[in-house]
Amino acid sequence: MKKIRSCFLFQRVSDRHKTLFWLWNWFFVIAAGAGAGILSLLLAFGHYRWEIFYGYFRHPLILILNLLPVILLMVLLYCLIGRAWIAFLGTSVPLLLASAGNYFKLLCRDDPFLFADVTAIGTALKVSGNYDISLDSRLLFCILCVAAGTLFLAFFVRGHIRARSRLIGAAAVLISIWPLSKIYLSENIYVNKTRNYEYANQWSATQVYITRGFVYPFLHSIPDAFPEKPDGYSTAAAQEILSAYEYENIPKDKKVNVISIQLEAFSDLERIGFTGISEEVYAQYHALEAESYTGNLLTNVFAGGTIDTERGFITGYYTQDNYRKDAGSYIRYFNEQGYFTEGSHSCYDWFYNRKNINTYLGFDRYWFLENRYGEMAGGIAADDILIPDILALYQARDKSVPYFSFSVTYQGHGPYSTDSLTRGDGHWNGEYEDEATYYILNNYLASVKNTSENLVLLTDALRFDAEPVVLLLYGDHKPWLGYSNSVYGEQNINLDTATQEGFYNYFGTRYMIWANEAAKEALGNDFSGEGPDISPCFLMNLLFEQCGWGGGSEYMQLTSDVMAETTVAHVYGYFLEDGKLTSAPSERISSAMSKLKIAQYYRKTHPEW
Repeated sequence: MKKIRSCFLFQRVSDRHKTLFWLWNWFFVIAAGAGAGILSLLLAFGHYRWEIFYGYFRHPLILILNLLPVILLMVLLYCLIGRAWIAFLGTSVPLLLASAGNYFKLLCRDDPFLFADVTAIGTALKVSGNYDISLDSRLLFCILCVAAGTLFLAFFVRGHIRARSRLIGAAAVLISIWPLSKIYLSENIYVNKTRNYEYANQWSATQVYITRGFVYPFLHSIPDAFPEKPDGYSTAAAQEILSAYEYENIPKDKKVNVISIQLEAFSDLERIGFTGISEEVYAQYHALEAESYTGNLLTNVFAGGTIDTERGFITGYYTQDNYRKDAGSYIRYFNEQGYFTEGSHSCYDWFYNRKNINTYLGFDRYWFLENRYGEMAGGIAADDILIPDILALYQARDKSVPYFSFSVTYQGHGPYSTDSLTRGDGHWNGEYEDEATYYILNNYLASVKNTSENLVLLTDALRFDAEPVVLLLYGDHKPWLGYSNSVYGEQNINLDTATQEGFYNYFGTRYMIWANEAAKEALGNDFSGEGPDISPCFLMNLLFEQCGWGGGSEYMQLTSDVMAETTVAHVYGYFLEDGKLTSAPSERISSAMSKLKIAQYYRKTHPEW
């Protein structure tokens, strides 16, 4: 019988002892992998409640999906290297480095570490200097556990696997990757089978992520790091398309101030056939429209998806990504033109990850509930606070530089109460079958009326300001009006998107561009009339056109050329051609859109363009 090394000393052992010996080895190899996975979970929830950590163990599927990849990596390295302690270091060190990166990112920026962030290390290092990153008790505990585990395995788990067995084991692990990848990338499992929201907010992308641990959501995020390239894409092709244009500056004598506000769920329901609405609801808004340049905005979303409209406007992209590093945007163009860029959102900074993404898109400063409105309003600020504060920020600006402001309201966010009045009645007195309809419409329209009143106060304050200022207002999407769109259905509103009327009713909101007297004089435009029906990605082009600013950046000039072919480019594949929506556009539009897709894909990762 061959001599083998036992757990504690050299000795000849029987076959029975050999079995126990290998059981001992494999038990601790697997246990070490599981232990490393648990240490990762100990860091996964960052600064959030410990109940989230305990929740990992109350949801076995979450626990398994986090530990299994770590155990398999440990087994693979053990088979390849043949030393348990080296395999443990090779597994635990990179895992805990990534977990610590996630931990610090959560603490410093309330943003988890996704697979896409592997390509954004430069951005992470650039911003890390702004935060206090130091070891704490949790991190020290993890480091001590890794050290202790390494020593234990080095002294007490010393089995040597035969070369043939090692190859078989490694092959088995590698073969398992393909079927397991289907599980880890499954949206159904991620969304429906691993819900863990008892102590987290399911509307926060960050909290949705951390409630599933770290390893599992990290692996699930892999596809997002590799967005599909458009047909014909190459770096050279994108650069050739953009290089056909010459960057243009805003004329110095036309650098007026701009205040833009995206109004949450703000929509003119009278335009789509609602009756019974009090004249007072839209009277002031219609008066503003009468002295503005106005038109229809055809968004990509309905009753939600605010961020798609928002980022379409400030980036010029007709499809949006989950931005994980600096990206090209129109905000960066304003910065290059010497503008100070800021904005406000009266809700939480984690909502749609605006705190981080607004930085990636180039804003100099942005205000949220956490750093401004929580103190002012004692919570989420309504438009009675937010809109006057937008004015206050404008008035407090550095008047030696031009100013660009982009804010997003929250007040109109649904759902609206279905059984009580929150702002009084009398706003809608139409006929209804379901009593919920009465409450929903009165509550929604009361909010619209209040927003309109605040917008009038804003324009009255700006109207005769000596400084030129242009105001852009638009709604992000139609409002939520009952579950399964019950109010729309009861009021016989056509929402059939297969028809042009239904498409406009479903996706349409309004935009207006208003200017004070000083801006009209400086820009030589009275800012009146009806503009084209457009997509959010072309709204900035329209602003530049009305201000007489020229072409703008290379990318904006490209989008202006696309806009000359079709003013509506919808994510559902619809385009506006000869005044009609079509899903079978002409070759002219298809060619223009092909160029736009290539340039857009390139520019999302090349902010210098």
